[in-house]
Amino acid sequence: MYYRLLPEIKNALGARKDRMTFPFSKMDYAVLQSLAVAGYIKSVEKESSGKRPVLAVKLAKPGTVNDFRIVSKPSRHFYVDFRSLRPVKQGFGVGVLSTPKGIMTDREARKQKIGGEYLFEIW
Repeated sequence: MYYRLLPEIKNALGARKDRMTFPFSKMDYAVLQSLAVAGYIKSVEKESSGKRPVLAVKLAKPGTVNDFRIVSKPSRHFYVDFRSLRPVKQGFGVGVLSTPKGIMTDREARKQKIGGEYLFEIW
């Protein structure tokens, strides 16, 4: 799940890695694509490594991800509408939502005027 990806990405950037892999899941792929659109990672691709597919992530330069905050957890889901979405860290961060139209950033959700489950914030 996405809450396992975030600390690994932050630690890999801190260790100055340039590439990493994760087991494939549709949710993780969608979250990583939204992080690529926001500029926190360079790209994400689905590759087949032996029997199981994996996600190959090319990381951005070190210092891109300072920290993150997981909002929705398996024990507590947090839902918002587009009117209550506020900029993260005065616009320097990004919130990621799971909406009926897929995983997207808070900026895209405000433009399309849709809400959903508020997954996490990253800055």
